[in-house]
Amino acid sequence: MPHYLQELFSLHGRRALVTGGSSGIGHAIAEALGRAGADVVLVARRPAELDQAAGHLRSHGVTTTCISADLADRDDVQRVCDTAGDIDILVNNAGNNIRKPMAELTTDDYELTLAVNLTAPYLLGQHYGPRMAARGWGRIINIGSQQSVSAFGDSGAYGAAKAGLAGLTRSQAEAWSPSGVCVNTIIPGFVLTPLTAPAQAVPGRIEALAARHMLGRNGVPADFAGAAVFLAGDASAFVTGQMLFVDGGFFVH
Repeated sequence: MPHYLQELFSLHGRRALVTGGSSGIGHAIAEALGRAGADVVLVARRPAELDQAAGHLRSHGVTTTCISADLADRDDVQRVCDTAGDIDILVNNAGNNIRKPMAELTTDDYELTLAVNLTAPYLLGQHYGPRMAARGWGRIINIGSQQSVSAFGDSGAYGAAKAGLAGLTRSQAEAWSPSGVCVNTIIPGFVLTPLTAPAQAVPGRIEALAARHMLGRNGVPADFAGAAVFLAGDASAFVTGQMLFVDGGFFVH
């Protein structure tokens, strides 16, 4: 049985790049991929948090490299592409979450939201996707949102970006799956991370959102480890262009 599971899920010999990998869902996914055998490149803005996250991964024996970059800046995105080296598994997790009433959104809010949540995954995909295809194997995992498929809580530009990311997933899958590159989106429920701190601060909000999940609780970053390892390896070789809901039943409740 262990040998069979290793064939399905081992990531030994693979190299993964995880954006937003210093905290929250991104860090949990980075740890999962690393402990499954992959070398990991963490990309995030804050050097101190990156170093701490890298130290945690290395404590589990994960070979880890850090790149400090602001993915809202196209020059920084290009620097990541220029310095990260060959990548087999790309996880587009980095995001921002500007959630104002629609009429209060500024053009700057819109452009910053799209830059981080949609344009950066597009640019990274344009760099790594063809290279994966040329080698005949690759995985791209985009981290979407309930706003990819529905609207609630001042979705605004964030909802537009995350819906666009689901569409980008399908376009990337169409382009590169014939060459062995599987591209999928993970759709979380409400997850207790730094990104959702503003919503958590609203009295009663955490409890109300927990009740909406069929499992009766909100998500935590560790909930995404198994799904990420599945989508990153050979077990998912016939899964592409899909949205995998890791949401405790939130969307269907």
